[in-house]
Amino acid sequence: MNYLYLLLNLGSLSIPFIFSFHPKLQFHKYWKSLFIANILTMCIFIPWDVTFTNNSFWGFNSTYFLGFELFGLPIEEWLFFICIPYACIFTHYALIHYFPNAKVKVKTVKIISYLLIVTLILVAFLNYDKWYTLINFLYAIIVLVVVLKTKTELLQFFFLTFLVMLIPFFIVNGILTGSLIENEVVWYDNHENLGIRLFTIPIEDTVYAFSLILTNLYIITFFKK
Repeated sequence: MNYLYLLLNLGSLSIPFIFSFHPKLQFHKYWKSLFIANILTMCIFIPWDVTFTNNSFWGFNSTYFLGFELFGLPIEEWLFFICIPYACIFTHYALIHYFPNAKVKVKTVKIISYLLIVTLILVAFLNYDKWYTLINFLYAIIVLVVVLKTKTELLQFFFLTFLVMLIPFFIVNGILTGSLIENEVVWYDNHENLGIRLFTIPIEDTVYAFSLILTNLYIITFFKK
């Protein structure tokens, strides 16, 4: 089933793409700012991905992708950084549109952020020899501090919308890491992470998703009208 990874990408994108033209949402008007944010975010995450793949911190099962690669990454992996952020960012803005008052108070945002930052620092420090944990958590700390200090209002909504995004995340990432299929699409060297799994998903992946989407959203705020 060498098209599985492609189907997961396109399946994640399909419904958000169709509803991007909904007259109430008109998400297509965000495309320009989203495109810029997506390119800039990929400039961070693609080199990270290439480096980790080359060092076998994680890798890809050729059974589940078409076989076309760029810089050692399957084309489907490149599409992941387009399709998944698109779907998540669409979800973020759709939820804000329909639930504009559903946001966390600034004081609560700061408490949550500081607790997250302290936790990530401690875990990263205690596991400095695990590359996925260390780099992942350090990057999340940087992003969280920057957004907290400059765009606090973004976190007021994001802390709630991200909880909703976790639902499709567990479905898609669960399949990628081996749920419901014979072997995983993406495998991990557990010596480079905490070895803690949420079902089949390394716990670090939730932090990775958090940083990936938040980076996109933060950049978008500088370009959207």
